[in-house]
Amino acid sequence: MYEAVKKLAKRWLPKQLLLKNELFLRKILAVKYRGTEFGCNICESKLSAFIPLGNGETLCPACGSLPRNRRLWKVLMEEDLLHGNVLDFSPSRCLARKMRVQKRIRYVSSDFVGEFEAEKSHDITAIAEPDSEFDLVLCYHVLEHVDDDRQAMRELFRVLKPSGKALVQTPLKAGDIYEDTNIVSPEARLKHFGQADHVRVYSANGLAGRLKEAGFQVEIKQFGENQPSDQFLGMKENEIVLIASKPDVSQA
Repeated sequence: MYEAVKKLAKRWLPKQLLLKNELFLRKILAVKYRGTEFGCNICESKLSAFIPLGNGETLCPACGSLPRNRRLWKVLMEEDLLHGNVLDFSPSRCLARKMRVQKRIRYVSSDFVGEFEAEKSHDITAIAEPDSEFDLVLCYHVLEHVDDDRQAMRELFRVLKPSGKALVQTPLKAGDIYEDTNIVSPEARLKHFGQADHVRVYSANGLAGRLKEAGFQVEIKQFGENQPSDQFLGMKENEIVLIASKPDVSQA
């Protein structure tokens, strides 16, 4: 039902009008989902259910958050990472709205291809920011789109302050990284990598290995079977987030 309504809205309403009135439209939609069984930690709505999407994801009707958005916010809170300068690549609208009102941070969002609402348009392989500028970088579901991911990781390392952290997530598979530069058509990439604009599929260890090549210390955080709090927040089971830290050599 939700997907059908979404398609109709996109067909008949201009994109800018939809974006401008997104929260108002979601507020109307969320009335149907009022309850106490579930909750969104981003917009703090209490819900009877999340909206199931066709790809297995679940959507918050009030703010549009996905499970990975809610997990990311939970990690940021639990690890106390929101302070100083924050750079966010391809930001989800729900998290960007949340970030912009945080008083402890200077929030910089970037979208290179024009799909997201952002202040900057940085090429992640040549980030137009000074060295050691950011305390935190968020790089969620970006690197699988980037041809030269090693250069992108070196740039993430460069713009981070010593002791700064990058939170990284991509689609993952077991085994080794799967990539083939001969696979270039959207149809072939969809078949091999799961999406028409992806250029590889990482494994957790493979992604961690490349981040380490760039100079990072890496912690692979895997969240096990959903705890009651995770179930309440509509989290995915066995989700993985990589926390990549830039060493502070002055403290060595």
